[in-house]
Amino acid sequence: MSAASSPAARRTVLKGAAAIVGAAGAGAALTACSTETNSGGGSPAVPAEAVELGAAADVPVGGAKLFREKKILVSCAEAGQYKAFSAQCTHSGCVLDKIVEGQGNCPCHGSRFDVTTGKVLRGPAADPLPEVPVKSEGGKLIAG
Repeated sequence: MSAASSPAARRTVLKGAAAIVGAAGAGAALTACSTETNSGGGSPAVPAEAVELGAAADVPVGGAKLFREKKILVSCAEAGQYKAFSAQCTHSGCVLDKIVEGQGNCPCHGSRFDVTTGKVLRGPAADPLPEVPVKSEGGKLIAG
């Protein structure tokens, strides 16, 4: 190989290596948006079977409670009247992490949802939280 063609070949190799590293970095960035790290990964947003959530008294009248481990959000507008929604964000499937001022918060990208209607209050989520049937039996909340 001549001395004149060597730097050009080296630049080509370096450009190719940079492209591979860039592609790997993009893959890592996509992994950061994965739901695997936020408990939602791959599971359905709405329970397929009835799930016991806990004591109905744990949901305050005029408030809401997040049953994060079950991925359910329950609100209680009036005594004995409950409404439930999936706590899995409709944007990327992350599970809501807390309720702040009547809004369910998604920790992944900042979406906010109304805890009484499931409606999107702030994106990037565009779709409301799916409603989940809920009832109180013997003082316990049953969803699904």
